Amino acid sequence: MSQRADSLRPHSSVVTDGADRAPNRSMLRAVGFADGDFSKPIVGVASTWSMVTPCNMHIDQLAREAEAGANAAGGKAIIFGTITVSDGISMGTPGMRYSLVSREVIADSVETVAGAEGFDAVVAIGGCDKNIPGCVMALARLNRPGVFVYGGTILPGIHPDSKRECDIVSVFEAVGQHAAGNLDSAGLKKVEDCAIPGPGSCGGMYTANTMASAIEALGMSLPNSSAQLAISPEKREDCRRAGAAALALLKAGIRPRDIMTRKAFENAITVVIALGGSTNAVLHLLALAHEAGVRLSIDDFARIGKRVPVLADLRPSGKYGMAHLSRIGGLPPLMKMLLDRGLLHGDCLTVTGRTVAENLRDAPPYPPGQDVVRPFSNPVKPDSHLRILYGNLAPGGAVAKISGKEGLRFSGRAIVFESEEAALRAILGGRVKAGHVIVIRHEGPVGGPGMREMLSPTSAIVGKGLGKDVALITDGRFSGGSHGFVVGHITPETAVGGPIAVVRNGDPIVIDAVANVLTLDLPAAAIKARLRAWKPRKPRETRGVLAKYARLVSSASEGAVTDKKL
Repeated sequence: MSQRADSLRPHSSVVTDGADRAPNRSMLRAVGFADGDFSKPIVGVASTWSMVTPCNMHIDQLAREAEAGANAAGGKAIIFGTITVSDGISMGTPGMRYSLVSREVIADSVETVAGAEGFDAVVAIGGCDKNIPGCVMALARLNRPGVFVYGGTILPGIHPDSKRECDIVSVFEAVGQHAAGNLDSAGLKKVEDCAIPGPGSCGGMYTANTMASAIEALGMSLPNSSAQLAISPEKREDCRRAGAAALALLKAGIRPRDIMTRKAFENAITVVIALGGSTNAVLHLLALAHEAGVRLSIDDFARIGKRVPVLADLRPSGKYGMAHLSRIGGLPPLMKMLLDRGLLHGDCLTVTGRTVAENLRDAPPYPPGQDVVRPFSNPVKPDSHLRILYGNLAPGGAVAKISGKEGLRFSGRAIVFESEEAALRAILGGRVKAGHVIVIRHEGPVGGPGMREMLSPTSAIVGKGLGKDVALITDGRFSGGSHGFVVGHITPETAVGGPIAVVRNGDPIVIDAVANVLTLDLPAAAIKARLRAWKPRKPRETRGVLAKYARLVSSASEGAVTDKKL
């Protein structure tokens, strides 16, 4: 064995080399290794394939493409699996408590398999909200040459009557229209039947597409991996190229933490804002930075947001879906616009082995006449839609997604619910009226446990025609498909005695997305008196993964990671 070959096999050589490793080699022969494969670097291909959700139902095929790419480049690939859960299917149910928890389970499992089996490099393929950041968290922890591949976006559904495009959020909003009496049961079923036509992640600039774009901007996936259709020749080629890129990174000695720098995270935040991306990007980028050993805080989102406009007119608050962005050239033209404007760090390294600026040097502009991505002279919003709010209701911070279409300030009276289900029943049943600020608590990382997303109530509000007349605040979080005057990630959360725990029906609340404050409009002495009298609930879960998560998880303002307290 040459020294050069050994240098490309820093981990697998420990597993396979020498007479005492004959048992190890014997096991590997049974899964397809031949004599010549033991001298090759081993590339783990993490597949999040599952028939649980359309987001991931095709990823087994993509994993085989990545395997072929790694093998053709001189490696020996091994495909292995990890879990995924469906946010869309569990939404509005107790099962949604497992969604954010699954991010940690995925990161732990990818790290565990790669570490145990001595993989020299890793390709991770994700296609839904939590397995995307979970995969990249594992790559950062392992710090072995690695590439992330996005499974790709779904095609839009087409309504049989109106011929309008629709997606999963269309279904959630149709539920509200049905409750308001504006859509009959047959009409609701038509939307249900057409919205999800096949494989791929939810089609707007929701959390999956947001995080895929953020990770491309971070430098951890190949150019345009984020804006390809799930079922397309381009996506299959992306996977083959990723397999080869993992070998190239191994040869060049480039590891994830060489790429995932402070400036790279600033690039990711910039792109998320320009795209009008999900509030979940705040949570997940904080978690990724934690795993990469990079100091990042919610205040960085506010700082960068002052100078970066929203340029993409994408759902949920905009007009278009990810498939439209794919058709006009994907993410590179937008990144080139941002780079030329001085809003990106062009010297950041990427998984191509080149810098951001080098990758974008020949990126063509968007075609004339398109209006999916606007010019700087006519932005959707001149500054960020992601607002970091502080105030006496959120002394540790909160995150709002306010496009400006719903206004920039809301004041109203609290109507308080101790769970998402209770709030949804009230919205659909007509108890929530114009001027209400819906308060949903006990849904934070600890209190949920699991920090459920609130797509059902936010969509019901829109479907009922109350999108501009009602606000919603919570210590839980929102789906990337949520829009309206909504504030989540309120910290400290209810379960640990945050001020949201003592809000009462009828209390005046002010949300100001210009001053970036969230205020319970009561005297400080009255709030303090309520907090002194407050008593925590007993933990909802005492055994199993949810109980472990509740004991370990940090606050939402720290990314809701589970090793910060260790």
